[in-house]
Amino acid sequence: MDNYLLDWANLLLRWAHVITAIAWIGASFYFVLLDNSLSKPDSDELKGKGVDGELWAVHGGGFYHSNKYMVAPRWRPLPENMHWSYWESYSTWLTGFGLLTVLYLFNASSFLVDRSVHAWAPSAAIASALTFLLLFWIVYDTICRTLGRGRSGDMVVGVAVFLLVVTCAWCVCHLFAGRAAFLLMGAMMATAMTANVFFWIIPGQRKVVAQLRAGQEPDKIHGIRGKQRSVHNTYFTLPVIFAMLSNHYGFLYQGAENWVALVGVMLAGALIRHSFVSRHKAHVMGTRTPWEHAFIGVVIVMGVLITRMPKPPEPVAAAAAAPVAAATAAPAASAGASGVAVAVARPGSFASMKAVVDQRCVLCHNATVQNKGIELDRPELIKRHAQEVFQQAVLLKAMPLNNATGITDQERETIRQWYDAGAAID
Repeated sequence: MDNYLLDWANLLLRWAHVITAIAWIGASFYFVLLDNSLSKPDSDELKGKGVDGELWAVHGGGFYHSNKYMVAPRWRPLPENMHWSYWESYSTWLTGFGLLTVLYLFNASSFLVDRSVHAWAPSAAIASALTFLLLFWIVYDTICRTLGRGRSGDMVVGVAVFLLVVTCAWCVCHLFAGRAAFLLMGAMMATAMTANVFFWIIPGQRKVVAQLRAGQEPDKIHGIRGKQRSVHNTYFTLPVIFAMLSNHYGFLYQGAENWVALVGVMLAGALIRHSFVSRHKAHVMGTRTPWEHAFIGVVIVMGVLITRMPKPPEPVAAAAAAPVAAATAAPAASAGASGVAVAVARPGSFASMKAVVDQRCVLCHNATVQNKGIELDRPELIKRHAQEVFQQAVLLKAMPLNNATGITDQERETIRQWYDAGAAID
């Protein structure tokens, strides 16, 4: 019952997390598009009102006219009723942290710890994971506050943040299970994104509004800081989404040098995002869109795809499988001269496949322990869940979790041969 309730908590938190993330990312993408698509107003009326940029848009059969005031409207005081974009960010982080807690922290021995990567206690892994979330924000915030000055400040900060991401990716991939490491990297960056909103963007906006309503000249530093952190959030978005989705694909997070794949695809996401951001500004300026950044991003993804491509499995020898399968194979129809029946498991046979399942899968999928409600200790149940076994163990290589039972590529190929042959249990 406890596992059942945890699965429901997982489902509901994931549902809420996706909904709030859509709201946050959608609003962020829209305002980035809006900010980079504005043109100087050509109307004296708008100029007199203090409009710094305008955008005409058509959507859903209607026309929209957006105006941006860099300081405040000259023709009226600031209204009391204004929309503040922050609940989307806070809700996304809270539901995401709840999901991390339910799925990873409550099951640290299974999801956080991979003893082939680093053998440590679940409690230490939990403490370290939480420390990484906090430490990444502290170092990132320090970089932004101390290195972002001068004409090349943005470039210096960008390089320093990239090195921070690379360092953290290397660390978590050498400490945690691959699946957890990728997710933690995304969680660190997402935490920094929400912290940017909570500590800098919204407080700065509140101070500007208070100064304007008091008739004071607003301090420009609040706008500069808010803009810097907002731009960073934009470039973090696609890398974070990739890190969050990657836990469904074992071929990415398993194996040696997985941190290189993680950094590579996150970098590709940031480059692709840059091309779309630049496209909005290029459209207004009438210049060429710098699609080369997106092209480089695609090349990086293809490079990761090629370097992570699994080697063709070695043929499974029937003779090698026979001793293991003999215990589960049906007795031979007729005995030899010695009177002893000899069972030989051929490639693609149920006997050879069941020998793999019994050794690698039944530990977590039996009558007593049924992870995800899957039981594989009887032939008819293996047949019922044949597609799930094939998908998780062969296609995605997501199971066994963290490869805790040490399944080999040859054994995965045995499952494939059985499934391709019709998944029969006779």
